[in-house]
Amino acid sequence: MEDVLASFILFFAVIDPIGTIPVYLAVTRAYDESTRRLIAVKAALYAFLVLLFFIVAGEPILDAIDIPVEAFQIAGGIVLFLFALTMIFGESKPEEEMRMVRNHTETAIFPLAVPSLASPGAMLAAVLLTKNDTYSIPEQAITVAIVFAVLMIALVLMLLAAFVHRIIGDAGAGIISRVMGMILSAVAVANVLIGIKAYFQLA
Repeated sequence: MEDVLASFILFFAVIDPIGTIPVYLAVTRAYDESTRRLIAVKAALYAFLVLLFFIVAGEPILDAIDIPVEAFQIAGGIVLFLFALTMIFGESKPEEEMRMVRNHTETAIFPLAVPSLASPGAMLAAVLLTKNDTYSIPEQAITVAIVFAVLMIALVLMLLAAFVHRIIGDAGAGIISRVMGMILSAVAVANVLIGIKAYFQLA
């Protein structure tokens, strides 16, 4: 149960459904309500498919190019840590990705589905939490279910975006994004330590 909760917290941090709300509002501001709902559903669906691809094919791709999963875990932990630092000290997720919306085409796929929901951190987490030599098929299925659950939360928040945004505002979303960055930084350090321990077969 604790492992499931830890995985849920990790994916909630890297997907950051709350931080996606301002991005979604910016992307859909020119559309009517029914189109907004359709964009939200499509964004969640495409994000799930992207993460599912990394869950299914991530480790075989690493094996094909002869990279140990432990090395990927260490590298992934470092990247996650740097990603977390940008969430804490740099621009918050809403600020950064809303600028991307202004500079690029406003679609459900970019930047809403990727990289807002299916973020680089989420892709790395999907690979690390479904290693075949560590996690059984049922455990990997639970990870898929966790990803789906977090994306469903993101979908609900997007559908309720206007109401939620009135409550927390851009500042509130930025604060929550930074708190998620703190949690993610701790998870990243743990990944590096676990990877080093596994690679060097330390007791």
